[in-house]
Amino acid sequence: MTPSLRDARRLVVKIGSALVVDPALAAPRMDWLRGVAADIATLRAGGTEVIVVSSGAIALARRSLKLTRKVLRLEEKQAAAAVGQIRLAQAWTDVLSEHKITAAQLLLTLDDSEDRRRYLNARATLTTLLDLNCVPVINENDSVATAEIRFGDNDRLAARVAAMVQADQLVLLSDIDGLYTADPKRDPNAAHIPVISAMTPEIEAMGGDPPPGYSSGGMRTKLAAAGIATAAGCAMAIARGDLPNPLRALADGLRCSWFLPAPEGRSAWQRFILGSLGSAGSFTIDTGAARALQGGRSLLPAGVKALAGQFERGDVVEVLGPDGARIGRGVTAYASTDAQRIIGHKSGEIEAILGWRGRDVLIHRDDLVLG
Repeated sequence: MTPSLRDARRLVVKIGSALVVDPALAAPRMDWLRGVAADIATLRAGGTEVIVVSSGAIALARRSLKLTRKVLRLEEKQAAAAVGQIRLAQAWTDVLSEHKITAAQLLLTLDDSEDRRRYLNARATLTTLLDLNCVPVINENDSVATAEIRFGDNDRLAARVAAMVQADQLVLLSDIDGLYTADPKRDPNAAHIPVISAMTPEIEAMGGDPPPGYSSGGMRTKLAAAGIATAAGCAMAIARGDLPNPLRALADGLRCSWFLPAPEGRSAWQRFILGSLGSAGSFTIDTGAARALQGGRSLLPAGVKALAGQFERGDVVEVLGPDGARIGRGVTAYASTDAQRIIGHKSGEIEAILGWRGRDVLIHRDDLVLG
């Protein structure tokens, strides 16, 4: 059954720079933002909690800082983010206050959604703000982030926020009305896909290169977001945002692409592990270990043939089968330097090898998610 925005209990809406900022004026599109704010007010009146993930800080400050060339240095992007974030927050404050809605600003990085303690802190703040009837407005903390700016997309951050707060719907407002079998700007035979029931390799392969201009997302990052959101049990829509009152239009049946949530439920800890955007390394395991994991067992050092990467205890790592294909992700009980010494050995030998007694497993079954 196709989801309906009117049925959302908790909704995350991601809005890109190209929608928020008028590039000719280097200023917020206030009339458009007022329409979105009116949509949010209507949804809230119907019982839907709303969180906004909004890009636009860097784009808002480029002209005033005379940073008008297309490619900026990292430190210039960080400076522009520091200036533009104030303007972005003020714009949202202004339009939401017209509906007597209090806006709250949170600046997050992808690391905040992957470090377990920071993840829990951010989730507690967001849920408290929702309990206080605020609308959290989230953006990447680009003034201090480095890798996040190089990625340059809020699509995956929005998906991680949706998973973090257990939202049931995520909407990515874009300049396209959904997913097509090919780029519709290049292929006249490209067909629109209204419902995607599962994230398959064929669907993932439909992502293209990011578009030029201020926006730095693209279908590739939207599909990555869909993978994170749907695995967390959250439906996701890609819909056009470049029209007045886009959320109302979507609720009224505007054409879009809905990605259906994965049917299997996952615990919050499992969603955290599976949704982690980066992995610090990997374990390659043998056939016997792969069979044991499928049977619900923990990963023992004896079943690991090789490891890659540098990681610390508590990091998320990939688990690769004998053919190199990923079969799961988990939280490692050992740093890579120690794990390298004990892989291939029985658990009873760990203390003699390392000189201290640690866990008998490399990844406990409770800290492992297959898929």
